[in-house]
Amino acid sequence: MDFFHGKEALTALEWILRGSVSFAFLLIIAKFMGQRSISQLRLLDFIVALTLGNIIAHPLSDQKIGLQGSFISTATLTVLYIAGTWLSLKWPRFNRFLHPEPITLIQNGQIQFHHLAKARISADFLFSELRKEKVEDIQKVSLALWEPGGIVSVFMDTPYQPVTPADLDLKTQPFVITRPIIVDGQIVMALLQEMGKDLDWLEEQIAGASANISDVMLATISDNAVVQVMKKHAK
Repeated sequence: MDFFHGKEALTALEWILRGSVSFAFLLIIAKFMGQRSISQLRLLDFIVALTLGNIIAHPLSDQKIGLQGSFISTATLTVLYIAGTWLSLKWPRFNRFLHPEPITLIQNGQIQFHHLAKARISADFLFSELRKEKVEDIQKVSLALWEPGGIVSVFMDTPYQPVTPADLDLKTQPFVITRPIIVDGQIVMALLQEMGKDLDWLEEQIAGASANISDVMLATISDNAVVQVMKKHAK
């Protein structure tokens, strides 16, 4: 465990071990912090991500700095992050501090220039975000909001919204989603259990495509039935 402590010099193997342990530690920390920490960054997420990056980076570039202090600091910040997210759910005032209300950038086709200054963005940036949403005429925008996560939400005026089957009073098929049930010969057991099916049912479905489960590269299900089976290429 000499690589864990600060030294005058580290061997190549000790550098590899230090990097591997730090990588595994960060994976555990990220899993513990939850998916929110790796989604669109907000104020609290940004601060923690920036700080954690600096804390872990130093012992990975300077052999004189041990990992112990970095790991303790990282664990402390993780606890504070979780406490902060919990407080934001329980204390509305603290939640508003971390996640302020969206700022109106466009209303009824008119740019709210005083709100652009409040959001600290330029008109050029706003038009860039509108182009990403395929908006060619600002007059067609009913509402555009600057979200706390740093994105622009755009809502088109009703005459320019796409027509849906509901608007035309058309009957539609129930919504179904296609999901993989076998990947590279491995069964997704959680999905099989979610469907309330067993291995015998799956083998029967695959047998209809003249394949064994171990020979399947990809099999997908939709509406509780296997709809596609792709076999592995023979070597």
